[in-house]
Amino acid sequence: MSALLQLPGLTPGVWALDPVHSTVGFTVRHMMVSKVRGTFDTFSGQITVAEDALLSSVRAEIDMASINTRNAGRDGDLRSTNYFETDKYPTMNFASTAVSGSGDKYTVTGDLTLKGTTRPVELALEFHGVRSAPGMGTRAGFSATGEISRKDFGVSFEMPMAEGGVVVGDRIRIELEIEAVLQS
Repeated sequence: MSALLQLPGLTPGVWALDPVHSTVGFTVRHMMVSKVRGTFDTFSGQITVAEDALLSSVRAEIDMASINTRNAGRDGDLRSTNYFETDKYPTMNFASTAVSGSGDKYTVTGDLTLKGTTRPVELALEFHGVRSAPGMGTRAGFSATGEISRKDFGVSFEMPMAEGGVVVGDRIRIELEIEAVLQS
């Protein structure tokens, strides 16, 4: 029987994502020559830490209308029927199905639901430790990255360019910086 995986300071229990100190971001190719970064500014979620950290789980809900690429016109287009259809599909959801790894390398596997389509996603996870401060509670830090195909989720609008290629690439890099607060 294998030993329990316990990460230093990561107390079993429910940890709520702190949206003020967390970022749900992404990067996508633009016109095949550069990358555009964006965030979703409104989200919630929780991490339920088990006695064995590998049995822990994560759930998150992202408000798709909160997309922010620092360009109001582009954000409006992304909310439209061309891309996310936020009137019909207001949220993106993630629910983990497994945690694996050891040392300082972990993977969180889960189901991502976007535009009514659910697909498995793997996120490379880094644990940054736990700290407490008066009035701020006990906090844990994590980074996670992964990549998805937007077309796999029905986000398939294409705007071809005369020279070849498309205005918006298919591969989306997910970039998460998470600070979670232990709930009492």
